[in-house]
Amino acid sequence: MDTAIGGWHTQLYAQLNAALGSVLGERTAKEFQGLRIHTVGDLLRHIPRHYLSGTDLTELASLVPGELVAVTARVASLQQYQSRQTGARSRPGRLEATLTDGDGRLVATFFGKPHLLDWWEAQLRAGVAGLFVGKVGVFRDQLQMSHPTFVMMDAAGRIVASSEEKERLATLSSGGLVGMYPATAKLPTWKVAECARLALAALGDCVDPWPQWLRDQAEVMELREAFAAVHEPTSLAEAARGAARLVFDEAMSTQLTMAYRRADSAARAARPRPRIPDGLLAAFDAQMPFELTAGQQQVSEAIFADLSQSRPMQRLLQGEVGSGKTVVALRAMLAVVDTGGQAALLAPTEVLASQHYQTITGLLKDLGGGRMLGTPEVATDVVVLTGSMSTSAKRSALLRAASGEAGIVIGTHALLADQVQFAELGLVVIDEQHRFGVEQRAVLAGKAEAAPHVLVLTATPIPRSVAMTVFGDLETSTLTELPAGRAEVTTVVVDAATHPQWVDRAWQRVREEVAAGRQVFIVCPRIGGTKTGEGKGVVELAAELGEGPLSDLRLGVLHGQLSSEAKDAAMSSFAAGSVDVLVATTVIEVGVDVPNATMMVVWDADRFGISQLHQLRGRIGRGAHQGVCLLVTSIAVGEPARTRLDAVAATNDGFALAELDLEQRREGDVLGSAQAGSRSSLRLLSVLEHSDVIAQARELAAIAVTRDPNLRTPGFADAIRATDLLAAGDWLEHS
Repeated sequence: MDTAIGGWHTQLYAQLNAALGSVLGERTAKEFQGLRIHTVGDLLRHIPRHYLSGTDLTELASLVPGELVAVTARVASLQQYQSRQTGARSRPGRLEATLTDGDGRLVATFFGKPHLLDWWEAQLRAGVAGLFVGKVGVFRDQLQMSHPTFVMMDAAGRIVASSEEKERLATLSSGGLVGMYPATAKLPTWKVAECARLALAALGDCVDPWPQWLRDQAEVMELREAFAAVHEPTSLAEAARGAARLVFDEAMSTQLTMAYRRADSAARAARPRPRIPDGLLAAFDAQMPFELTAGQQQVSEAIFADLSQSRPMQRLLQGEVGSGKTVVALRAMLAVVDTGGQAALLAPTEVLASQHYQTITGLLKDLGGGRMLGTPEVATDVVVLTGSMSTSAKRSALLRAASGEAGIVIGTHALLADQVQFAELGLVVIDEQHRFGVEQRAVLAGKAEAAPHVLVLTATPIPRSVAMTVFGDLETSTLTELPAGRAEVTTVVVDAATHPQWVDRAWQRVREEVAAGRQVFIVCPRIGGTKTGEGKGVVELAAELGEGPLSDLRLGVLHGQLSSEAKDAAMSSFAAGSVDVLVATTVIEVGVDVPNATMMVVWDADRFGISQLHQLRGRIGRGAHQGVCLLVTSIAVGEPARTRLDAVAATNDGFALAELDLEQRREGDVLGSAQAGSRSSLRLLSVLEHSDVIAQARELAAIAVTRDPNLRTPGFADAIRATDLLAAGDWLEHS
């Protein structure tokens, strides 16, 4: 049954995914791009942050800075201050209107040229009451509003409206609701509201895309009614019910997509890869120079059980930095090679791909030497494939992968190219999944005849609510222990503003670490800091240190604009110990393993997020010596950025930090653009606040798959298509 309208199965989805210009005109639609609104559905899901009601107008004495409020007050006095020259700059004039409700006071401030100030003064009129809407601020210990929207009252206390936006404000005087939308300077909230009403009218009467049984179990109102409830509410309760339906829709669409992916994976046939008792895996285990942790053993057993099944494994392995995920993944790869298959490891950067190659071949020793004279009979070949390799090296790697000679193939996005072929791809390992979209995982899996097993690795601890939403098609395993021999890392915040001498001490501490025979990372948030206000980057800081406090040390530089050869040379020199201090960007954030590196200085640490700082810190203390991480900042105590740094310094628990990161940055940043396409599919859903809604949607999605295994429900098919288009980032082509 295919009743698709322009590619959509339901009339409502077709209308919601229509380009915004088809309803508002191209000129107005262009104004909405700054709000990430491109379709009719985007606009209708762009709901007010706050509703102002004439029944709860705020008293001045109760105002709280930062709040958006509507107040009725009388203009007590008006005072103009003319523009004046300050140095080479001319400061605009201002009008201050002191407002009072009889008890409290509030200053409404307007800036502009004299003729504008005169106009505002004539509108306001001392002694006359009015309605003022704006955000409350504080200036010189006095509550104020800058440029509030206002309408004045006549002698009878009625609103005198002189424009469309003021007519909208006038509804407050009769107890109506006015939605205050997220807006821009060129697109005020009043215009957003009017455009939302036009979009709502364009929908007409449409059949709800969710079946009745789902709406009943979810206890949500119909979608058309929900849009009306949030954009034209008769009460705050009605607006809340409408918003609840739209939040549920986002959760349900995501969970439906995940549920059908799980079902599709379970229905596909994979070649079982049971462990071989006397193969390559056994030989590797026999020569392994350390014991696996209890967690590594437990997760490995779960993976081996998955690999032995005739349906493809779909597993996410998350673990603290340095918890030993690579060894667990390598053992899975060796088990697949033992059965005649191949394993592909996809890494997000060339530095990380090269590091994986060095780590894996180092662990395998002669077991990774291929079928060469003198290597064990069970040995396999390991190759690396990146975009910057020479033509001859790339050709050799491609041939060894296609022939099956290479049991393990490591690479970057280059592995996704059409010319990359495998003899028998049995396992796909994806490192740092948040750097890749689901579609890239599918491209690599598509290079196998039978469905390959998939193992996804992440060193970024993922809160359960995020895992349910983003990785809901994967079973999750977690490593929490650190292998024996890993040292503790102490983290200290260096306050460069209050205690500049602490920075001098930091460089002295670097010299002490090098004198003890160890190595140091210095990390900067940018390559160059030539723009005003950017501060020092890798280039400037390395030059300054090389000519100053670290002049007698061997300094190396590593950043993304270097050629691949230069990057490999810098990393190899540091790993070999011929460089004492490596000044780098976050290119060293993941995967880099230099056990002799025991110290890290993060410059302008406030420019990094919590999870990123935790990742960076994981590059040190990887050997027997204790690590120390210095977070250099000029941000004052109490500022949000400083609070982040203090939190990182207080704990090494990545999962606790991940929860805090989610609270502070919200999921739009946590999920990242690579995961959610060029715009986040979570416009309203908060994985932090709506975990109960997500859990409910997950249960209902499982029921939906059971009731409709072939995806014949039109609304389900459209919801999944919309989610996939967002994830792929190509919604413009399909709208």
